[in-house]
Amino acid sequence: MDVPKAVQNYVNKMINEVTGMKVLLMDAETTSVISMVLTQTQLLQREVYLIDRLDNRQREKMRHLRCVCFVRPSPESIQALVEELREPKYGDYYLYFSNSLRKSDIERLAEVDEHEVVREVQEYFADCLAINSDLFSLNIRTPLYTENLQTWDPRTFQRSTDGILALLLSLKKKPLIRYERSSALARKLAAEVSYQMQQEGPLFDFRRPDTPPILLIMDRRNDPVTPLLLHWTYQALVHELIGIDNGRVDLSNLPDIRPELREVVLSALQDPFFQQNMYLTIGELGTNIKTYVDEYQTKHKSSADIKSITDMKRFVEDYPEFRKLSGNVTKHVTLVGEISRRVKNESLMEVSELEQGLAVSENHTQDVKTLRQLLPNSQIPVDRRIRLLLLYALRYEKSVNSVTNELVNLMIQSGVPESKLAVVSQLIQYAGTDSRLEDIFSNHNLISRTRNVFKGLQGVENVYTQHVPHLFTVLQDLAKGRLKDALYPFINDSTKDKPQDVIVFFIGGVTYAEAAEVAKINAGQVQGVSGLRVVIGGTSVLRGESFLKDAADSVSMFGGKGANISTTGKDLGERLRSNRIA
Repeated sequence: MDVPKAVQNYVNKMINEVTGMKVLLMDAETTSVISMVLTQTQLLQREVYLIDRLDNRQREKMRHLRCVCFVRPSPESIQALVEELREPKYGDYYLYFSNSLRKSDIERLAEVDEHEVVREVQEYFADCLAINSDLFSLNIRTPLYTENLQTWDPRTFQRSTDGILALLLSLKKKPLIRYERSSALARKLAAEVSYQMQQEGPLFDFRRPDTPPILLIMDRRNDPVTPLLLHWTYQALVHELIGIDNGRVDLSNLPDIRPELREVVLSALQDPFFQQNMYLTIGELGTNIKTYVDEYQTKHKSSADIKSITDMKRFVEDYPEFRKLSGNVTKHVTLVGEISRRVKNESLMEVSELEQGLAVSENHTQDVKTLRQLLPNSQIPVDRRIRLLLLYALRYEKSVNSVTNELVNLMIQSGVPESKLAVVSQLIQYAGTDSRLEDIFSNHNLISRTRNVFKGLQGVENVYTQHVPHLFTVLQDLAKGRLKDALYPFINDSTKDKPQDVIVFFIGGVTYAEAAEVAKINAGQVQGVSGLRVVIGGTSVLRGESFLKDAADSVSMFGGKGANISTTGKDLGERLRSNRIA
C-alpha cells in the first residue's frame, strides 16, 4: 500500500494517454494533489506545455493544443467546465475527475459541448494529498460540525466520504470497517462508506485476499494529548515550529533569508535526504546534516578543480545535480538552524520534558512544582505555556487535588490575557474524560493507576520521547486480534482474523507523530506487529495550534463560550466539570 505511487499511476496514465504537446488544467484541489507527487520538470518531460487553473478566464486560445483537464467533481469545478466548453480555448478536451461523477453532471457537460471538443471522460481516483508513502490528508478546510459536536457539517461529511472511497479504490481495497464507539461522527462516516461501497459494487470488485483489510475510523477527540506535545522527529518539528502546507515551508519570516529560500519544498518523494531523515530526532539528525554538508563540500572542491576540457565537460554534465545538491544542503541547514534557534530561545527542551512527564506518568506534587516555575516564565511563548496547563488540566481533570484554578491565576498574574485561557475549559468540553472512549492517562481506577506508577518507574532511553500516541496501542491490539468489539465495533460484516492491511482515518486530523509510529510498524521495527501494513490519514494534518483552534472554534460555536475565568469566585476545576458536554 503506497499512496503516492497510487496517485502517480493515475496522473501518469491520464497524461500519457494524450499524446503530443498538451495543456494541463486543474482546480485548486487537484493542483495540490498533483504538486505533491510530480514536479513541473517531470510534467514538462511528459510533454505538458502549459499548466494553468481552470478558473483562470484570462487564458489565451490555443486551438492547436490538446487539453487534459483534471478536477474534482465539485459544483464549482463543474460550473467552470461548463463555461470552458461553451467557449473552448483548445482543440480537444480530455476530462478526468478525481472522484465519482454524478449522472446529472455528465448530462450537463454533454449538453454544453456544442463544439464537440470533448474526446474522453474518465474517473481517476486521485483525491487526496499523498504526503508520505503511508500518510495522506484530505486537506479539509471546512468546519467539522454543525448544530452540535455530534453532528457532521454536510460539506465536510461528503468530502470525507468521497476522499476515503477514492483512497480505497486507488489502493484497490474493499475493507471491513471498524469505528470508535464513542464517536457519533465516526459511526455515521463508517455507515456511509459501507453503504457507498455496496452501491458502487462493480468498482469494488477486487480479488478477495485471504485476510480482509480493515478500515479503522477514529476521532481526534479521543486522543487530545498527541497534538499538544512537541514531537522531536524532523518532519514533526518542522511542521510544529514552522509549518508544512501542501509540501511547502514558508521561511519568509526568518531574518536575513535569501530570496530563493523564502519558500522551500519539503517532500519525501522529491528529496532523498529528507526521506532518509524525516523520522530521526533532531539530535540524530545533526550528525547526518554534518555528513551531508561534508559531501557537498567535497563535490564543491572537486568541481572547482577544472584544468582541462575533460574536466569542464564533466563539470557541465554534473552541474544540474550539483546545483540541486547545493540548494538542498542550504535548505536543510537553514531548517535545522531555525529549529535549533527556536529550541534554545524558547526553552523547548525544558518544556518538552514536562510535557512528556504530564503525558505518561502521574506525579502531582512534582508536576505542580515544575508548572509553578515554568508558567510565569516569559521566555517561553505564551501558547507553549498554555499547552502545559492544558496537559495538566486533562490529566488531573477528575483529581480532587487539582489546582487548575491556581495555575490559571498564576498565568493571569504573569500577564497572559484571560481570553487566551478560555481554551482550558473549551478543551475539556471538546475532549475531556466524558468525551473520550478510553483511559488514555491510565488514572481512572486503582489497577490502571498502579500500572501507571510502574510505567513511570521504568527506565526510558530518552525523556523527550516517552509518549507513544494512543493509536499505537490500538494497532497493537488490532494486530494481535485483541481489539475489543465493544469499543471498536464493526459495520455490517465482521471477522476474527488478524488483519494484514489496515487503513486508519482520523476525523479531526492526524499528526506527524502518529505517522512516524506507523512508519516504524511498516518498517518491521516494532515487536508484536510484524507483517502489519498500515496507511494513515485524516481530514487534515494537525499542528498544536490548529488543533486548539479547531477545538475552541467548535466549542464556542456549539458547546458554549467556555468558563469566564477570573481570579475570584467558583473554582475553575469545578466550573470545567459543570460545563462539560455529556
